[in-house]
Amino acid sequence: MPKISQKGQRMPASPIRKLTPYADKAKLDGKKVYHLNIGQPDIETPEGMLNAIKNIDFKVWAYTPSEGTLVYRKKLTEYYNKLGYNITPDNIIVTTGGSEAITISMMACLDPGDEVIIPEPFYANYNGFANQSDIVVKPILSFIDNGFALPPISEFEKLITDKTKAIIICNPNNPTGYLYSKEELEALKELALKYDLYLFSDEAYREFCYDDRTFISPMHLDGLEENVIVMDTVSKRYSACGARLGCLITKNKAVLTAGLKFAQARLSAGMVEQIAGTAAVDTPDSYFEAVNKEYTSRRDTLVSKLNKIDGVYCPNPGGAFYVVAKLPIDNADKFCQWMLETFSYNNQTVMMAPATGFYSSPGAGLNEVRMAYVLKNEDLQNAMICLEEALKVYPGRVVNNEQLAESR
Repeated sequence: MPKISQKGQRMPASPIRKLTPYADKAKLDGKKVYHLNIGQPDIETPEGMLNAIKNIDFKVWAYTPSEGTLVYRKKLTEYYNKLGYNITPDNIIVTTGGSEAITISMMACLDPGDEVIIPEPFYANYNGFANQSDIVVKPILSFIDNGFALPPISEFEKLITDKTKAIIICNPNNPTGYLYSKEELEALKELALKYDLYLFSDEAYREFCYDDRTFISPMHLDGLEENVIVMDTVSKRYSACGARLGCLITKNKAVLTAGLKFAQARLSAGMVEQIAGTAAVDTPDSYFEAVNKEYTSRRDTLVSKLNKIDGVYCPNPGGAFYVVAKLPIDNADKFCQWMLETFSYNNQTVMMAPATGFYSSPGAGLNEVRMAYVLKNEDLQNAMICLEEALKVYPGRVVNNEQLAESR
């Protein structure tokens, strides 16, 4: 029988989706499963987007330009320039989801064997995208004890070699919810300029900043115009994950030229999605204000409940809609599967994402899980009751760090 490729063998499974068969089985067994594993918002998609789709009137469902329709790119320019990005439609390549913005950026800027430094834990699919492009991920640990703040620049410099070509940040961060400060971004700017590195900025959660904290993009930093590539998506901003519509933004003309060739190779992003995306830009500020208020409430509920559970610690994130929590467990993968396969409380259980999949360093994240606060407060409260009861009876409960070390 023919064998699959080595790349296929190396491709990591998604920590967000790999336990789905166990969740499906739990539901078939009659259990209610609280889905905290995936960032699928329950917030309604803006009415303007949905109406734009309902009112579509075309006779041919045609290809669009590989870089995206001019109408949509002009509308996106309005959105980004309102944020101070100072771009034109020619600085944008429309992509099939934020995922394609990441892969096109990698392929346009990095050769096989090149290295990219990423603070971890990081969005799990970065590992998969790097594997597809034969790029080497050089992880740099951030720590739950200080809320996953950016590691010291001196630690970045220890990893830089002649193969290092880029740094990737996700701000606000998935999976930790950490929101990078202007000082941290200025430090990354100096590092990128010193070593002539690309700075990839994944900004999928730009709108989700809490406690009056301010979002800063590398696009706001003077002197970094040739280094910055922004990767974005409508998925989270407009609760439109199924639209699969994103974009790549840069002022670097060489990257745009190369990126467009990859965009041409896959032909185009969808027409219907861009029609909806064009309408989305006119979503009133009141929509985001209400969403921000709701997520702030959910964050406060989840973080408060987690930190009241014996042996659990969860920092308070400044953005996105995720937390990473440290649990008194031996192995997050085993625990998350056990929750679905074996445990129930009042015929309910919780699906979480083991944090091991958000690290590249072996052994990291063994006692951590990621949770998405994309459910209503009542459901979050019930989910935390389940989690607390589960930790009381989990066979692999760990009472101290030494016991965790022995379990490795």
